[in-house]
Amino acid sequence: MAAVGLGTVLSLTGGAAAQSTTTTAPVESTTSTTAAADTTSTTAAADTTSTTAPEAATTSATPTTTSAAPTSTSAAANKRVNGSTAKCPLNENAPYGVTTSYNSGAPNSSFQLFDPVTGCLLQYGNAAITYTRPSSAYISAGQTLYATYCSSCHGPTADGNLGRAPNLLGLGPATVDFWVSTGRMPADNPQSVQAPSKPPKLSAVQALQVAAYVNSLAPATPFIPSVNTGGANLADGASLFALNCAACHTITGAGDALAYDTYAPSLHYATATQIAEAIRTGPANMPRFTGNLTDRQVRDIVAYVTEQIQNPSNPGGFGLGGIGPVAEGFVGLLFGVGVLALICFWIGDRA
Repeated sequence: MAAVGLGTVLSLTGGAAAQSTTTTAPVESTTSTTAAADTTSTTAAADTTSTTAPEAATTSATPTTTSAAPTSTSAAANKRVNGSTAKCPLNENAPYGVTTSYNSGAPNSSFQLFDPVTGCLLQYGNAAITYTRPSSAYISAGQTLYATYCSSCHGPTADGNLGRAPNLLGLGPATVDFWVSTGRMPADNPQSVQAPSKPPKLSAVQALQVAAYVNSLAPATPFIPSVNTGGANLADGASLFALNCAACHTITGAGDALAYDTYAPSLHYATATQIAEAIRTGPANMPRFTGNLTDRQVRDIVAYVTEQIQNPSNPGGFGLGGIGPVAEGFVGLLFGVGVLALICFWIGDRA
């Protein structure tokens, strides 16, 4: 799996009506009660440690994929639960414990759900987006898939020591899942300037398995996002998209050429999870928007792209490819002036 360029989705702010649809990522529930893996569920609230923080003073939520109700603790939330000394590090940019009331899309600014046995972070987020770590039950299968499709470029331990592709350690499962689920990896040509999006070689579950294995080597965030577009504000999403994304992806999301033979890809077939992953991870030359966009803003962008750009209503008639007034003006000139010319010729012949 050789990592090369691409530009993808971006970020936003604005405000008006919404639409209600729910999008979920293909990630296993973190509350399986039968697996011996570190996705241990809890039935007693006392066994689960979590922290909470408001998102820009408007959104608060409880995890939607778990049956246990996390109990609130102080900002000095324990890295280890129930006295466990299990090692479960995260990168320095995603520390445990709530450090700010502003939701930035990182674990330290949203609710957190920990494994009651190992103390490892299983889930974080809020009502807009929930980020879930791929099940540890995926690790074994992911190791086999990684050895088959990725190790020849990234190295047997994903550290890029072969010099053919970058180091994958510490990038978080969302990064790996994005590149694999969009078909950009495994790459057909590791030497290409930008890895194109293509039909994925691995299934959605297999992509999560690879992500789970790579993340097990050096645990990090962001986790896999599950976007709930039910309360999205499409007007805000449109404003944010126009301000932050349209410069590269165009206002219709069709994509456009960038510098040095790279390009911003079309968003017309991207899933909600892939759009959120791109915003939070910043693949290739795309900016990373963790820290300056709230989960609610990302949700609004995702809803706008998946609903308005991918499925335009075109209430005025034909969409003309979504190109807008240029195309409409061209059609007006072509037919309007053409019809006038024919009328003139007809009058001239009669004279």
